[in-house]
Amino acid sequence: MFDLPTDLPADLVPLSWLIGVWEGTGVIDYEVGDHRFTGEFIHRVSFSHDGGTYLNYAASAWLLDDSPASDEGERARTPLVSEMGYWRLSRTATDAEAGPGLLPPFGAPIARTADDVEELRNAEGGFDIEVSIVHSDGISELYLGAIRGPRIDMATDAVVRTAGAKVYAAATRMYGLVDGHLLWAWDIAALGRELSSHASARLERVD
Repeated sequence: MFDLPTDLPADLVPLSWLIGVWEGTGVIDYEVGDHRFTGEFIHRVSFSHDGGTYLNYAASAWLLDDSPASDEGERARTPLVSEMGYWRLSRTATDAEAGPGLLPPFGAPIARTADDVEELRNAEGGFDIEVSIVHSDGISELYLGAIRGPRIDMATDAVVRTAGAKVYAAATRMYGLVDGHLLWAWDIAALGRELSSHASARLERVD
């Protein structure tokens, strides 16, 4: 059973079911022109907090080869793109919070409460969220979406990529907590193709 951290800021309570390290497997299935990318992969995802009003996010994935990598029968792994980022509820920053850059707060500290967070509920009864994710291959995404209970739906509001990065135009992601497992699906518009299914996985909390 997962125990909610006692020092969790009020802003993170709606996102608290994500906290932990999750591992599992998923499948890739994406077709571009005459080429179809398919395969099974291992995924490790971490959501943590350091006292701020956001969750730290990190994810790594490895494509599984059909051929064994050792005498014990373990399958060979090819590293895939890794990610890092931050997840938060959508709200206007106040003078009591640091930033932009390294600027310190210039207002009196404000202890936000559960009642403050309740005021952020949207018309559907959930909470709007903002998610920033940076990929190791030179792509950065800003997602906007909503969390309602144990489900998150979000879509890219902006995508930035370096001059040498591959073409990647947009994406949507869905996360859900089902029977104690973290299920997710990721659709992308990449390499000249319109938005379509790309990958999905089922993960269990390991820490």
